[in-house]
Amino acid sequence: MSATSESNNKTFCMSEYDKLKRVILCQPQYMSIREVINETQKEFKDVGIHIELALEQHANFVKTLQENGVEVILLPYHKKYPEQVFTRDIGFTLGQTIFVAKMAHDVRIGEENVLIQWLDDEEISYYNLAEDHIEGGDVIIDRDIIYVGLSNRTHQQAIDHLQSLLHQFEVKPIPFIEKYLHLDCVFNVVSPEVALIYPPALTQENIELFSSRYELIEVSEEEQFTLGTNVLGIGNKKILSLPVNKNVNKQLRDRGFEVIEVDITEIIKSGGSFRCCTLPVLREE
Repeated sequence: MSATSESNNKTFCMSEYDKLKRVILCQPQYMSIREVINETQKEFKDVGIHIELALEQHANFVKTLQENGVEVILLPYHKKYPEQVFTRDIGFTLGQTIFVAKMAHDVRIGEENVLIQWLDDEEISYYNLAEDHIEGGDVIIDRDIIYVGLSNRTHQQAIDHLQSLLHQFEVKPIPFIEKYLHLDCVFNVVSPEVALIYPPALTQENIELFSSRYELIEVSEEEQFTLGTNVLGIGNKKILSLPVNKNVNKQLRDRGFEVIEVDITEIIKSGGSFRCCTLPVLREE
């Protein structure tokens, strides 16, 4: 497996829940709904997005991360990329390598080049999955197992290629109902023992698989719509979550998590929440 530079200590990630030290975001300066991608966007297409409010909420999100010891990198935004705020999808970090995704939909093609420019400038190792359609919202990492959602954004060919590169990992394809866009909109691992799940979107076989590995917190239809699974773990059982997802937050707190509530409801109108808006590049085990 080739990369653009030698491995260094700037990048490392082996889970969704280790202590987050460095993460990539992008301000929603030009966020808009040009092409409906999921049920959340469909609901808000005619309402539109209040950019000033979205920017204010995003700034508060960034401030919250920084107050919790996380270094935040902000990629430059471009008018031609209305969904650039969702940095998770342009890649994922595994071990010391950042895998750069090939975006499947026209509205997002080219976002990966902004990330590559930053990686080149920082001399950070990356692997360009240039021939594969795979997006980071479908990739969920838990130590030696990588769950990859099969969607209209991530194809089986990409999963097979990833497995061929990652002999020390089990890459597990997870089919789900495609209208939910990405796997992290219906499933997310928040600790070695606990995961969030929206069962109606998944096969019974995979619900049973997840049940055998985690204590599952089931998210209601209402809270799936407000992306209740799409929380962000920042380490030490701290979770960033939306205030509106009251049941998810209670269930997490009942299990000993510290839930940090941050309101980014203007941003989720475009179909993504905390996990979608963040591309972790460094976590400490």
